Amino acid sequence: MEYRNVSLVNEIFLLGLQNLENLRTFVFLLLLLIYCVTICGNLLIIVVVSSSRSLHSPMYFLLTELSFSDILLTTIIVPNMLRVVWSGGSYVQLMGCLAQYYFFSVCEAFEIFLLTVMSYDRYQAICHPLHYASVIDIKFCLKVLLLSWMIISCMILMLVVPMSQYQFCGPNVIDHFFCDIDPILELSCSDTSLVKIESMVLVIPLVLCPFSVIIVSYVYIIFTILKISSVTGRQKTFSTCSSHLAVVALYYGSIISIYLFPNTVVVRKIMSLFYTVVTPVLNPIIYSLSNRDIKEAFRKLMSKAPNVKTRPSKTIDQGPI
Repeated sequence: MEYRNVSLVNEIFLLGLQNLENLRTFVFLLLLLIYCVTICGNLLIIVVVSSSRSLHSPMYFLLTELSFSDILLTTIIVPNMLRVVWSGGSYVQLMGCLAQYYFFSVCEAFEIFLLTVMSYDRYQAICHPLHYASVIDIKFCLKVLLLSWMIISCMILMLVVPMSQYQFCGPNVIDHFFCDIDPILELSCSDTSLVKIESMVLVIPLVLCPFSVIIVSYVYIIFTILKISSVTGRQKTFSTCSSHLAVVALYYGSIISIYLFPNTVVVRKIMSLFYTVVTPVLNPIIYSLSNRDIKEAFRKLMSKAPNVKTRPSKTIDQGPI
């Protein structure tokens, strides 16, 4: 058996966003602000939808799942990114790095599946409105999402388990702000061809197939909208899916850009920053600003808050404890 005298790597150093010594405090505070707005905005969407009976429909249930997924995604990435930015780089255990990649990839793939289910929901609602209630309900959405979680978790595990068996013998520096698959594989001194082939194959069921379903759904939706005679009717129908279409464009636009442009470190960082930090904070803004039902439900929720505070004694006296 051939023996190689190599020093195995157990820790990985994340460089983060370099050349920001003069702007480190500003970037840290900006990322912290974006993270807080992301958490609060998505939690607000969940609370508003959950508290309003008029929003207890499949479309808004899927929206709360999107908000929940955004919270998970940013929480996996941003807190450690803040530590990396503030310290000018940070060490992370190899197993911790692989764990971050696993959970991040699962959340990212789940959002893709979730956006696909949302596009199918809009297709049924616009193209087949009479059969919508019999095809789409919350129970159906729940089953599809649970099945998606299981399938995605197993698929990503097929990548992470072989990676955990690899030898990493240096250097131990990743020029990134989180643990992604390409930077991790670059540090390995093992044969990584199998995982690279698996990752390319998994792009088909996890990215390309869902994207094809979204494209086909919106082709049918557009043709259906064009058949509506009145301009007001077309605008009203299109408004029900405009928010989702904007989110899909933002999310897929950033992912596709990574494959279209040269795979440089700068492009990889910028695009990764966009779909891990920027998109999750924009999702609740897009849906809240363009959705009349959510704005109305939010106003009703805010109008109830002062009434609870102004009548505490009356509430206590009305019944036994």
